Amino acid sequence: MRILITGATGLVGSEIVRLCHEQNIGVNYLTTNKNKIVSKSNYQGFYWNPDAQEIDLNCFKGVSAIINLAGASISKRWTPNHKKIVLSSRIDTLRTLKKGVSQIDSSAITSFVSASAIGIYPDSLSNFYTEDEKNVDDSFLGEVVEAWENEVDAFQIFDFNICKIRIGLVMSANGGALPEIAKPIKQYAGAAFGSGKQWQSWVHITDLARQFLYLIEHQLDGVYNGVGPNPITNAKLVKEIAVVLQKRLFLPNVPKFAMKILLGEMSYILFASQRVSSKKIEEEGFVFHFQNICQALEDIYGKENEEKKFLLKNKQEHIS
Repeated sequence: MRILITGATGLVGSEIVRLCHEQNIGVNYLTTNKNKIVSKSNYQGFYWNPDAQEIDLNCFKGVSAIINLAGASISKRWTPNHKKIVLSSRIDTLRTLKKGVSQIDSSAITSFVSASAIGIYPDSLSNFYTEDEKNVDDSFLGEVVEAWENEVDAFQIFDFNICKIRIGLVMSANGGALPEIAKPIKQYAGAAFGSGKQWQSWVHITDLARQFLYLIEHQLDGVYNGVGPNPITNAKLVKEIAVVLQKRLFLPNVPKFAMKILLGEMSYILFASQRVSSKKIEEEGFVFHFQNICQALEDIYGKENEEKKFLLKNKQEHIS
């Protein structure tokens, strides 16, 4: 089996590639940087330029599934220019992929799985969202995700399964939101945002990567939420990170106006609340390895704590 991945070197893509290689699944990947092209039997790079709708059609050779993760980070100040980049980086990549697929014999391709985001769901402290929700959040984030998913729907002209994974807050030590949330906590400056009551629908990065491969393996289609089974509030998340890092919290919650001054419109993502269900993918037989936030954080930071204890013990023995 061989999978074509866009965004293969990003946070989620790297984890999917790792799992693919564990399972002897070959990976083709697309890059806009010719210097990043690697040529190995199980990891082959190909050049593309979505801005110009250019793609090396050799990237599709031997491929039976496509995973699309391409898109500029939403976690940068939402200037008018960056808003354009966020939107075009998602739309142009999908249109370039679609153009490429239309130029080949796609009969060997069985699945196309694209990233999306739970930011499509309206901000709410009380709703519990499933994939059937029709309302869209009236923010820039909602606008982006809706346009993103509409572009994925354009692939319905092909004869293979189409899936969208609405990704939540990804738990990983290697990037994404968690290290940024943990940074002030490590310096005893951590605090919840606003009321702290906003829901955070999170997922361990390994479970998310497994979900992408599960949809392909089981020939599923439709929309699935890429979140774990037990969403938590922002206040609870900050508290549990502090516990696993063995740090105290004593500062008051960070007021919304302060973050608005610091980050502008982008501060919206810190206070938006989306409590999202994972029931649909679980009903398809998917089992999460990390069911609750304590398990996930212990897996991510447990080894780090053990290393610290080991170094401290050796230091004490050396002094004595």
